Amino acid sequence: MAADWTDVQNDAVVADYFAMLLDDVAGRPYSKAEHNRLLQAQIERGRGSIEYKHQNISAVLKGLGEIWIPGYKPAFNFQASLADAVVRWLERYPDRLASAARTTVRPASSEFRQDAMLWIGPPPTHSNAPPPDELEQMAVIARKYNVAERDARNRVLGRAGEERVIAHERASLVVAGRTDLAERVRWVSEIDGDGAGYDIKSFDAEGRDRLIEVKTTNGWERTPFHITRNELSVAEEHRDEWLLVRLWNFARGPTAFELRPPLEAHVSLMATSYQASLL
Repeated sequence: MAADWTDVQNDAVVADYFAMLLDDVAGRPYSKAEHNRLLQAQIERGRGSIEYKHQNISAVLKGLGEIWIPGYKPAFNFQASLADAVVRWLERYPDRLASAARTTVRPASSEFRQDAMLWIGPPPTHSNAPPPDELEQMAVIARKYNVAERDARNRVLGRAGEERVIAHERASLVVAGRTDLAERVRWVSEIDGDGAGYDIKSFDAEGRDRLIEVKTTNGWERTPFHITRNELSVAEEHRDEWLLVRLWNFARGPTAFELRPPLEAHVSLMATSYQASLL
């Protein structure tokens, strides 16, 4: 039975993976076989073991809501020490992956073009959930490293997602023959600030309001997201008009689904902060 990987070995394979990932995102050529060969000599692990560990790293990044190398299919049942090594790299180089991913974020032009439309799919359900062990491992990572809060603090990602949804809304209205309404789509959070409880005011083809809250991640469709008490309150108050658009896989190729109130029918809401008053 092979010995557990040491922290030194984990750090080495993680650094090697990120070197390939940065090349992959930038469109630079690289050789997986050459990376593997050099790493074998460095950490004294076999080719197959390193290959599988790279797949484990993809799974960790999936749980963290980050992009990963498409050629390394996520493989689960990884050790917690590997997740710690990935997070150590991200904390050591906090801007490197974000900057690389940012170059792939191309918010659609505000022009009313049909090709700006997003593909809106069905939301995740119990019936299309991954295996329980995989889902639980992803949930543990998301909770431990507070993935939802990190996405919420990423203003560049959030703004790009909102701009992408605005382009989609305008293009959809133009296709429906409602250029008059497309011209009235309003970026509320950008113009008026974050207090409205939604980011965008749009319309359906009949002219009814669509009050859209956008949540964006580079992660997979089940990456948890942060929602404020005010957003929940506005969703409840405007049940017929309010909706949440969840954008995922944003850096690689944005896909979306919509959630409508009551949100409790679609997601599990967990309080993450409390107001403390002195007794």
